[in-house]
Amino acid sequence: QVQLQVSGPGLVKPSQSLSVTCTVSGGSITTSSYYWAWIRQPPGKGLEWIGYISYSEDIYLSPSLKSRASISRDTAKNQYTLHLNSVTPEGAAVYCCARDESGTLGVGGYEYWGPGTQVTATA
Repeated sequence: QVQLQVSGPGLVKPSQSLSVTCTVSGGSITTSSYYWAWIRQPPGKGLEWIGYISYSEDIYLSPSLKSRASISRDTAKNQYTLHLNSVTPEGAAVYCCARDESGTLGVGGYEYWGPGTQVTATA
């Protein structure tokens, strides 16, 4: 059984950087052919796809966040991390990770999700 667990700072100040990490158990993030996605949901809004890193370390990011976001991974820890620079108050959201089996460039139907972590951006 694949499980994903998100960890993050909880609170960031606007203009600061944010890193949230997804720790995967029950399966390797290098196993073909899975894509490890990041999604967020701001309060009162729908899901927003941020991007993914593939089993072969290909990275795709949402055009709206591409200039400020990056994704990295640590295969030894079976983790992948979202880095978001210059966080704005609009960056406040629940950040979730998920396993995608098709490499969808957008919110897909994910079989496995990690419980999201709330990130608040406030001075």
